[in-house]
Amino acid sequence: MSERYDPAIVDEFLSHYWAFHPVDATFMGSKDYDGVMPLAGPQILTRELEGIATLQSKLEKTEVPQGLGDRLDRRMMLAELAVQRASATARPRLHNPAWYSGEAAFAIISLLLPQSAPIRHASLIARLNGILAFLNDAAERLNGVAVPKGWCQRAQRESVAMAGFLRTDIKLHEEFADEWAEPACRASDAFEKFASVLDFLMDANPACGEAHLSLIMSQTHGLTMSPREAIELAQAAYDRMGDELVEMAEAIHPAKSWQDIVAGLADEHPADAEAVHDSYLLWDVTAIAAGHDLVTPAQEYDLDYRWMAPCFRKISQPLYFLFYRSPPGLDPGQGSVYWVTPPGEDEDGFLRGNNTATVKTIHSVHHGSVGHHTQNARARAAESRLARIAGTDCALGLAFLGAGTLIEGWACYVEDLLMEAPGFYTPAEILLLKQYERRNAASVLIDIKLHIGDWSLDEAMAFYRQAGFAPSRVEGEVVRNSMLPGSRLMYWIGVEGIKTLRQRWKGDTLSFHDALLSYGHVPLAWIGQEMERAGQLT
Repeated sequence: MSERYDPAIVDEFLSHYWAFHPVDATFMGSKDYDGVMPLAGPQILTRELEGIATLQSKLEKTEVPQGLGDRLDRRMMLAELAVQRASATARPRLHNPAWYSGEAAFAIISLLLPQSAPIRHASLIARLNGILAFLNDAAERLNGVAVPKGWCQRAQRESVAMAGFLRTDIKLHEEFADEWAEPACRASDAFEKFASVLDFLMDANPACGEAHLSLIMSQTHGLTMSPREAIELAQAAYDRMGDELVEMAEAIHPAKSWQDIVAGLADEHPADAEAVHDSYLLWDVTAIAAGHDLVTPAQEYDLDYRWMAPCFRKISQPLYFLFYRSPPGLDPGQGSVYWVTPPGEDEDGFLRGNNTATVKTIHSVHHGSVGHHTQNARARAAESRLARIAGTDCALGLAFLGAGTLIEGWACYVEDLLMEAPGFYTPAEILLLKQYERRNAASVLIDIKLHIGDWSLDEAMAFYRQAGFAPSRVEGEVVRNSMLPGSRLMYWIGVEGIKTLRQRWKGDTLSFHDALLSYGHVPLAWIGQEMERAGQLT
């Protein structure tokens, strides 16, 4: 006989999760774990699996709640626990050196970001002092384990960079205190030692296999399609959009290829660095005005565009250091900071990299204004408690990957949405958006074919280059894909899912988008089911 669902189990779930992921807790806004490092000892996975089994057993005995928030919470916990359990067995994070380097780095950096102000000095020092034991445990756990070479190289880059940060640039932080210096120096030594250990690990195939990827797609993302079916859909879209790019380019300039027209957008940029900085906010405000009939923007929640703090400028390059990071859902404050990276020695490269089309589409729409910024603000009011924090940006990616089809699907979809605002984009910028869409379809192919064994790492990188990714990004993208199966297919599949729901929505455009974002960070497929349950779809 089913038991009544008790909402308090969310607290039990989070306590279990944070015990093994304390850095995630910091990013989410819980201060209870700020001085704690992740656990990496010999019995950790056993303990974690025992906790997962206990929670699964409790949840499976309960009836499906009638309330929307409780219903989504229960569903998300069951999905996350199922995948965490499978991953702990098939792809344990404790066998990934880049998990250790990322957690160790952001254990410190998470406490230094504006969202953590004022600095909790005691917690920071406790984590600095805990780095040595954590990385020693990491080295011991990795001893004799075969690890994909790209994972090792990423971990080494992050460790070396973090060692340098702790010796030098951390002193540039506006709240740096002398009492940080000694533990920071010891932590720096620990990072360097860990990097050297990784030279001796054997190489391994990074593919997770079709069965594990299928589990992620069905449980985490709520998708009914198989990996092979997703390949067919993405390949057809990729081929079709290749033809569309050619046709669109001919309409813009018959003598130029679409590649030449897109490349030419880099020539259209602000006059100097200060004008670049101002353009971020300018296009943010313009996007909000242009889209006011399409989606209600989060103007009550501030977005502060500012030059990146000097202490982070070097370390931001080798780490997963986001210029816009989701605010801590449990302690969001009044607004969020958006870093603008200042120019280096190559000012022309800086200006071209911050051309008007890039600032407009990626920074001010995808991440700012009506993109992730509005989405994150709306999630704070979601009925589901977990949907308020599932999309938190953590050390390696989203806290709960299942939120990704809505999160990344929305941010990519809203880029195209503003094509419905007359005059917002130029024809060349619309061509650029088509290239973005095609690259997202390409990412589905990479994500799936890499993990089901159809493509090697080299073949995946070759396809990324063919699809138009910047050469400097290709290797890093593929390594990240290999570590996080199911994390790149969610962009294009998310966009297509939103388009389908919009076609079935009974109301107007504005009400659809506002309703969509009101659910918070949960799988898009579940939102569709809830909309259908509420009688809102044809």
